[in-house]
Amino acid sequence: MVLLKEQLKVFLDRYAQRDALVAPVSEEGAVAYRRVKSAEEVTVDFDLPTLPPKAHFLPQTEELYRYAYGEGGMELKTPPPAAQTLLFGARPCDVRGITALDSVFAGRFGDAYWSDKREKTTIAGLSCRRVLPGCFCRAYGYGPTSGEGADLMLTDLGDRYVVEFLTAKGEAVLNAHRDLFGPAGAGDLEEKENRTANLARQFYREVDLRGVREKMDGLFASPYWERLARKCIGCGICTYLCPTCHCFDIVDEPAGPGGGRRLRCWDSCMFADFTLHTSGHNPRPGKKERVRNRFMHKLKYHHDRYGLDGCVGCGRCVAMCPANIDITRVIADVKEVG
Repeated sequence: MVLLKEQLKVFLDRYAQRDALVAPVSEEGAVAYRRVKSAEEVTVDFDLPTLPPKAHFLPQTEELYRYAYGEGGMELKTPPPAAQTLLFGARPCDVRGITALDSVFAGRFGDAYWSDKREKTTIAGLSCRRVLPGCFCRAYGYGPTSGEGADLMLTDLGDRYVVEFLTAKGEAVLNAHRDLFGPAGAGDLEEKENRTANLARQFYREVDLRGVREKMDGLFASPYWERLARKCIGCGICTYLCPTCHCFDIVDEPAGPGGGRRLRCWDSCMFADFTLHTSGHNPRPGKKERVRNRFMHKLKYHHDRYGLDGCVGCGRCVAMCPANIDITRVIADVKEVG
């Protein structure tokens, strides 16, 4: 199907007026996803958003429940259920990140908070405009126009979008807004394929993951991690910008006499106190152990547990690390050192 660009605002405004619309917004030079009230707040003029949309499903600070002590004992009050939501404008790498987190939060030990938002969210992906220097998504078997994991996928063709409806949720969107969509012609599909081929030629990095996961265990005691850790300043930016990182802490916050609330807050395995035990023991006492754990998780542990890679090749950590630690360089080093 085809959606004319002049109709995009109509499409988004309908959602914002009826249900929740979460979309990319540009604020002070950064692009992040938040709930908006109208299409006027939404930007499509971006490459890779500064922050991935995982925060819709796993907020940076999320209230799990409130508690209060009364005459009848402790009373718990949980937040209201999630609203029906359209998550618009997720890049293919960020959609893959959500899929990777599904295995964590909606798997064997399901998380009710994640699952509620996930079940009520329709994901409208948006193909990339160009390939950035840090991008290496092709190493993981997909590309800048891939729609896998999204419910519908939009690809920009200049004055219109080619729209693919990929799931039952996506088909429901088409049925509810059929007046906005027109049929795609052979020329539209050919132009989309040309767009895909053109983006494939823009990749600067060619990353080969073959054999890397198999070598990681043998490098656990390697001095390589000590050398790499000397560069790390422990800021945690790699984890906060990552679409698949999901470390969190649980905090009880007093809220008036005899009560309070329990919060789930983002944390980082790159922080010294993340694994600090009450006894004072810390199984990851130094940067070497923490840096090693990060790359072990990205390149091995997540796949071992869930059958999915823990990295999606978005390149945010490559672009934003103040110490220039580059996961693609680590991948190459592992193949050489191993």
